[in-house]
Amino acid sequence: MIRRPPRSTLFPYTTLFRSRETKYDIHKVQRNYNPTIHPLEAPREYARALNAVKLERVFAKPFIGSLDGHKDSIQCLVKHPKKLSIVVSGCCDGVVKLWNLPTRECMTTIQAHSGFVRGICFTPDSQSFITIGDDKTIKTWVIGDEYDYDEIAEASNTIINKTILTGITHSINKDLFATCGENVNIWDSTRAEPLKSFIWGVDTVHSVKFNPIETNILGSCASDRSIMFYDVREKEPMRKVILKMRSNTICWNPMEAFVFTAANEDESLHTFDMRNLKVEMCVHHGHVGAVIDVDYSPTGREFTSGSYDRTIRIFGADKFKSREVYHTKRMQRLTNIIWSLDNKYIICSSDEMNLRIWKSNASEKLGVLKRREKIALDYSEKLKSKFAYHPEIKKIQQHRHVPKYIHHTKNQKFLMIEAKKRREDNRRKYSKPGTVPYKSERRNYIVREDE
Repeated sequence: MIRRPPRSTLFPYTTLFRSRETKYDIHKVQRNYNPTIHPLEAPREYARALNAVKLERVFAKPFIGSLDGHKDSIQCLVKHPKKLSIVVSGCCDGVVKLWNLPTRECMTTIQAHSGFVRGICFTPDSQSFITIGDDKTIKTWVIGDEYDYDEIAEASNTIINKTILTGITHSINKDLFATCGENVNIWDSTRAEPLKSFIWGVDTVHSVKFNPIETNILGSCASDRSIMFYDVREKEPMRKVILKMRSNTICWNPMEAFVFTAANEDESLHTFDMRNLKVEMCVHHGHVGAVIDVDYSPTGREFTSGSYDRTIRIFGADKFKSREVYHTKRMQRLTNIIWSLDNKYIICSSDEMNLRIWKSNASEKLGVLKRREKIALDYSEKLKSKFAYHPEIKKIQQHRHVPKYIHHTKNQKFLMIEAKKRREDNRRKYSKPGTVPYKSERRNYIVREDE
C-alpha cells in the first residue's frame, strides 16, 4: 500500500499563498524587474500616459455651481477660518451675506453699511467678523458657533473713524487688526482709538495684509505704486519697494514666512522675498488684463489669481506660466478670489453679482474614492510626470481653450514684447559697448527700494 505524501510536500507553496490575514487580501505576485525581460515596457507606459492625459482633459469639468442673491457688484469676499462651509461676502450697496457652500444657500443677510463694504475679516476665535465701509465705520458682528444666524441684526461694536477706510486685516493670533486709507492704523478691539498710525508720504493705501507666520509684520499696497512693510512693534514703517505699475493687493505664502505675491496692473504677478526686494523670485505671466486679487493654497505650493480679463488662473508658486485657466461666458470682471482651506475648491466673485465655486483640480472626482481608484489615479499621475516632457503629451497637457478676445490679445501682446526686444537689441548693437546693459526680467519691473 502506497502512502500519499503530506499535502505540504505535494504543494510546497500552498502555505505561502494561503498566508493571508483575511480572505479579501490579494495574493502576492512575484515579479522580476529586469528590463531585459520586458523590452516593451517603455512603449506600453507611454501609451498609458497618453491615454491618461487625454482622459484628464475629457473629465476636466471644474465648474461646480454659482451663488446668486446680491443686488449689486460684490466688493469683498472672505472665508471662515475654521469652518469650510462658510464664506462671507460684501457688496457695493452695503449688504453682507453669509453663505453655506454645501447647500449653496444664503444663511443670513445684514445691512451693514450705507455705501460700499470695503473689507471683511474674521477674528482669531472665529466667533465674530469685522466690516468696514464708506460710511467711515468699523463694525463687529458676533456669529458664534451656532448655525442659526438669523439673529444677527445689530453690530456688537461700532467705531467711527475720521476718514474713509479701504481695507482691513486681522492678526491670526492676536487681538489686533489693521485698517488702511489715508494711512495704516493698528487697532485693539477694546479701544475706540487706534494704537498707532503709520504714514510714509502717500495719498492712499488701498490694501493691507497681516503675515500669517510672522504675525507682527504686515504689508500694504499704495497708490504711488509701492509695496510697504510694517512691524507693529516699531513706530515707523520698515521698508518699501516701488514697481513700475500699481499693485492691487498682496498675499503672503502660508508656508514660507517672508515670501509674498503681488497682483499688479501690468497683467503679471510678482513673487518677492521680503528680505531681498532688489530682485524678484519669479514673474508670473498669462493674464491679458490687470490682476485684481490673488490667494495662496493652504499648502503654499500654488496660488490662484483673478483678473480684469474675466479669467481665473492657477500658478505654481515657482512657475512663471499658469497650469490652469477657468472662464465662463457669463462671468464678468473678477473682484475677489479665495482658495478653500481643504485645498479642493476656489471661490470667486465678479461684477455681475454672483459667487462661483470651482474645483482646484479640474479633472478631480468629487466624493469618496475606493482604494483601487486611488491606486489607479496615483499610477496615472506618475506616468504623466514621467513622460511630461514628451512633445505630444506636453502639448495635450498644456493646451487650453480660451475666449477669442483673450487669444487675440495674447497674440498682440506677444508681438509687442518681441518688437520691444528687437528694438533693444538694435539699440545695443549700434551703441557703444556697455552703454545699453542687459537687465534680467526679475529686476526689470523694480524702480527702487527705500528703507
